[in-house]
Amino acid sequence: MQLSKRSHYALRALVDLGIAQALGHPLVRAADLAEKEKLPLKFLEQIFLQLKQAGYLDSKRGSQGGYFLALPAGEIRMGAVLRLLEGPLAPLPCVSRTAYAPCTCPDEASCGVHALMTEISRAITGVLDQTTLADTVKKSLRKIRRNKTDVPFVKMVLRRSPRKRKPAAKTVRAATGRGGKRRAGKPVAGAKKRSRPGPTSKQNR
Repeated sequence: MQLSKRSHYALRALVDLGIAQALGHPLVRAADLAEKEKLPLKFLEQIFLQLKQAGYLDSKRGSQGGYFLALPAGEIRMGAVLRLLEGPLAPLPCVSRTAYAPCTCPDEASCGVHALMTEISRAITGVLDQTTLADTVKKSLRKIRRNKTDVPFVKMVLRRSPRKRKPAAKTVRAATGRGGKRRAGKPVAGAKKRSRPGPTSKQNR
């Protein structure tokens, strides 16, 4: 069994989304995943559309939006994902459980090739159907921590997250010294300038 590029890219992207969710950053942009995995963005977006239509992914619009898992990682079976993208996983249609079709063999019951392909199909589908995305994410995180490698796309998410603005210092406090006395030469923002008193009525007389 040889995976197509579409299936290979889809599995890598799903694992990345699962890792992001496990690390507390479930929303990831397609552009960040494409950059991390060195994948063509348009092709990846087509794959995401198919996974979204199947109910595996969902998305949020906006500058802080992105894609996220629509199901818990423990409910996503790798075999089901590959059947969506590849079709039947059996090497021959005569041994397929989901898309059986008779082959050209005149006696399927005694065919040695049929028996061999049945064993191969059971081995492959058995592993894929028993393995969830959560299992694969755990294995990936274990390797990342063991090898002490970074998770680049998580850094991208943090880099693009909105930063909290520091509260502006009060202008009055900055313009005054101890005891609340105003420092010379530094006007207080928002304070009205006092006009000098004009000549008194006696002086104008």
